[in-house]
Formats: sequence, C-alpha cells, structure tokens
Amino acid sequence: MVFFNGSSYRPFLLSGFPGLEDSHPMISIFLCVLYLIALMGNITVLVVIKVERSLHTPMYFFLSMLAASDLGICATTLPTLLKLFWFNVREIDFDACLIQMFFIHVFSLMESGILLTMAFDRYVAISNPLRYTTVLTDSTIVKIGVGLLLRAVAVIFPGPFLIKRLRFCKANVLSHSYCLHPDIIKLSCSDHRINSIYGLIIILITFGVDSVLILLSYLKILITVLGIASREQQFKALNTCVSHICAVLLVYVPMLGVSIIHRFGKHVPSMVHIIMGYLYLLIPPVLNPVVYCAKTREIRTRILEKIFQSLKKRG
Repeated sequence: MVFFNGSSYRPFLLSGFPGLEDSHPMISIFLCVLYLIALMGNITVLVVIKVERSLHTPMYFFLSMLAASDLGICATTLPTLLKLFWFNVREIDFDACLIQMFFIHVFSLMESGILLTMAFDRYVAISNPLRYTTVLTDSTIVKIGVGLLLRAVAVIFPGPFLIKRLRFCKANVLSHSYCLHPDIIKLSCSDHRINSIYGLIIILITFGVDSVLILLSYLKILITVLGIASREQQFKALNTCVSHICAVLLVYVPMLGVSIIHRFGKHVPSMVHIIMGYLYLLIPPVLNPVVYCAKTREIRTRILEKIFQSLKKRG
C-alpha cells in the first residue's frame, strides 16, 4: 500500500441512528435546532465582545476564543451531518474523513487549552487583582492563543499519517455522522496498537495535564478565597468562577464518557456510542453560550440592550 496515496483506500460510510432510519428526518430537525442554537449563541458572544469596548478584558478575550473553537467544531461536523440526514448520502472519501477528524480533534484540544487559560485568568484576577491587566496584556493573550493553536496542530498532525499506515479490509462503517480517531482505527484489519497508544498519549498530555492544572488552579483559588475575611467578598469571588466551572464540566464529562466507551465499552449497545458521540460534540457549543449569557451580567445586559434597541427602531 502506498503510504500517502488516498486513492488506495475505500470510502467510509457514515452512520446515523441504525434501526431508526424512518425517523431520521425528525432527528435531523432536532439536531439542526441544536446546531442553530450553538451557531447563533457563539456568534452572539463574539459580536457582543467585539462591539462593546468595556468587554475588552482578558476574561472576555478568552471567552471569545472558546466561542470561536465551538464554532469551529460546529462548522467541521455540520456538513457531513446534513449530507447524511437530509440527503441520505453516507459515503465520505478517506482523505476527507481524515481532514475532518484532524479539525475536530484540533478544535477539541484548543477548547481544553482555553479552559486551562481561563482557570489561570480567574486565579490571577482573584489572587492579585491589581496586577491582573499587567500580567495578562493583549500581547500575552495573543501569544497564548497562538500557542494553544500550535500545540493542538502539533499533537494531532501525526494522526492522519499514522492512520494511512493501516490496512482497511471489509469493515468501513463508522459509528457516527463524522470522523473520530478511535472510530476510524477500530475498523482497521491490521495491527493498530501504535495508533491506540498515540491516542492515549495525546489524551494524557493534553486533556489529562490540562484537567490537573485546572484542578490545581481552583485549589489555589479556594485557598485564596478562604483567606478573604468578608463572606460577601468570598461569595462574590467564587461567583465569578461559576460559569467557567460549568464550561469545564460541559467539555470534560462528555469527553471522558466517549473515551471510556470507545476504549472499554466493546459490549455496550451501539446506540450508547452514538448518543455519547453527539453529546461530546454538541453539549459544549450549545450550552457554553447559554451558561455565560445567564451567569455573566455584562454579556446579558449588552444582549438585552441590543434587543431593546432593535425593537424600539422597529416600533
């Protein structure tokens, strides 16, 4: 087999909900509504932060990065989902599948790194508020963003080439309407232990390290908050972290569930794999804007002001 020749490989077949093909139109409506909420919510967050100069602070710059990564995940997965559920086109070219897999995992890793920087942002804001804007300057934030992108690209870049080394025989049906690394390699009829080890290492050095550092950041935040004499100030300080904590849970809980099921859930019903896959990709983009709009007064106020202004102009 030629190492870089994608024409040597058969196309993969995407999967919707096996056994529920007659319900695919209704399911597609539900999924499209979720995608629409995710797209509109994250675009709204980006626009509000860009337009309102009072929100040009490190916390909101990191939030805009999170919204951008959520939009990237939506834009990467939506085309194949629509192709499958609307037009019943299941086939996806091998190289196209690898490209989609690459971008899905890059945006997922970026999201994890952004959540880590947001935890550091909250620690600096609470422990040393007077130096907050001097520590997290605009140039520093840009460097962090570029660094997170380079980290994600660097660690995911070998993945497609490692998959190209594998042989694929008869099995070519994916578990989802999009391409994920664990889903692709399990279809191989050759030894894919290197790919499995590579995937596990990536999870440990990215999601694993990020989650540990996030936990340590919050332990230090908690120690700092407990040192504040006023209960009211303690509550106010912790309240600024609620939205971020929710965002962390929205990303890490589904991701952990998908990883465990893919690696150890061989006897778990296929429907569980499918549902967890959609939860992994759709929960963060859909609910992150909702959480931040609900818990962040500045964003909520700006959105309501824009809505009232547009209604007055129409009236």
